[in-house]
Amino acid sequence: MIKTMRVPSTPRRRQAASALLALGAMLSAGACSVANSGPETSSGGAAANTVRIVLPEEPPTLEPCDASLTATGRVTRANITEALTERDPGTGRLQPALATEWKQDSPTEWTFTLRPGVKFHDGTAFDAKAAAFSIDRTVGSEIDCNVDGYVFGGIELTATAVDDTTLKVKTAKPDPILPLRLSFVEIVPATTSATGKVREPVGTGPYKIAKWDTGRSLRLERHAGYWGKAPEFAAAEYVWRAEGSIRAAMVKSDEADVAIGLAPEDGAGDSAVQYPNNETSYLRIDATKAPLNDIRVRQAINYAIDRDGLVASVFAGLGKPAGQLVPEGVTGHSSAVQAWPHDMAQAKKLVAEAKAAGVPTDTPIKIIGRNGIYPKAAEAMEVVQNSLIEAGLKVEIEMLDVNAWLEYLLRPFPKNLGPTLLQAQHGNQAGDAAFTMGQIYGSKGAQSSYGTSELDSMIAAAEQASGEERQTAFAKALEHQSKDVVRDAVLAHMTGILALSPRVTYKPNAATNDEMRLADMHPAG
Repeated sequence: MIKTMRVPSTPRRRQAASALLALGAMLSAGACSVANSGPETSSGGAAANTVRIVLPEEPPTLEPCDASLTATGRVTRANITEALTERDPGTGRLQPALATEWKQDSPTEWTFTLRPGVKFHDGTAFDAKAAAFSIDRTVGSEIDCNVDGYVFGGIELTATAVDDTTLKVKTAKPDPILPLRLSFVEIVPATTSATGKVREPVGTGPYKIAKWDTGRSLRLERHAGYWGKAPEFAAAEYVWRAEGSIRAAMVKSDEADVAIGLAPEDGAGDSAVQYPNNETSYLRIDATKAPLNDIRVRQAINYAIDRDGLVASVFAGLGKPAGQLVPEGVTGHSSAVQAWPHDMAQAKKLVAEAKAAGVPTDTPIKIIGRNGIYPKAAEAMEVVQNSLIEAGLKVEIEMLDVNAWLEYLLRPFPKNLGPTLLQAQHGNQAGDAAFTMGQIYGSKGAQSSYGTSELDSMIAAAEQASGEERQTAFAKALEHQSKDVVRDAVLAHMTGILALSPRVTYKPNAATNDEMRLADMHPAG
């Protein structure tokens, strides 16, 4: 699933996002067979040195500066292109990649020491000039990079090559997590276009693009000149099928080795592997319109929803009831913010109190849902609708396809709307609450329907803090949001399913949806 919530909010970027999503939704209607070639074959007829992956959608592009789009990043990141730094999804620690070390010289200046002897796929040398160019192309150009809006959000910086292996980066304001932000800047040669996006990039990664047969398949081959340890599979072949049941069947029939984005009912059977997928489902409450502008009504919505029942029934047990968008393992997570308890009596009481105080609780509230945002998305909203009606509210549902739904997700929102609840999902793959709080809860956030000056101040202060102070500051902001603002109804931390062939060993993690590293896949046996 493309993480559309990460798209910046300017009109031009909104149009670009819609175009990308529309292209990503165009799926091949051909047969399910996956062709492979190679000198070695397994008993099932597949090339033993090729790993075969079936995706829900064709990547809209492999443009490196759009690698924060899930459909692009899961193919590009750490496979074709690499960044200066990388985050370990298990520990959250930042690790060297194309930079071997870094230090903060002042609150606004950083020095990065780059890995020597690295070459791009075209044979040109990776150096500080290429790193500076890639940063400027991603953050300072006019090509509307998705990474720019999602990761940097208006931060001003300059990158300068001191010598071949030394890079200096200066920011206009102190930024304690700059090395983390740079883990999203994929490095490309300085010969890459700086005025337009590229579909097939040149990188430093362990794999290079061999052939992209649009609408049918994409093949990557191992880069013989890779600077690091060579991955075990010589090649990877990607195909895409919209139906989860078909993707699962392809693994079971030995037509694919890995199938992602599955639901329990897709029938993966013994090949199914569950993993925490970094996503949190929630309802964004438009707290600017009655009756949702009364905090008692927003609290009632949270009390009315039976999260345990929702996870157990609709999500088939694949998930965990949640109370915040920042999950465990992400800087800023607050252990004090728990999922709201299911208390229908309290929900009814709060709605009655609001009604007695003159709040128009009989005003129809519309749930804006998105088809396919996660398995059984419509059923989940029907469960919510029934609960809110029982609490004393009037609720309707409108399910939309992704492009129409985007109009409600991002500023500027459609005009003349009544009170709405937006079905949404958020993943924080970067590991820091800064990538959640501003855009989701800030008064002017790209996805925010409501904010307060007090919460804005708390977010701004947390963004300038570092270490334990940063953790504490963001946690307090989340606690304030949950208690005093109640801008949303968080539902569940989700669990993903992929199907895995017995000929491949692979351990998915919280980053798998966004960054599927081929080097982590190994032939079984």
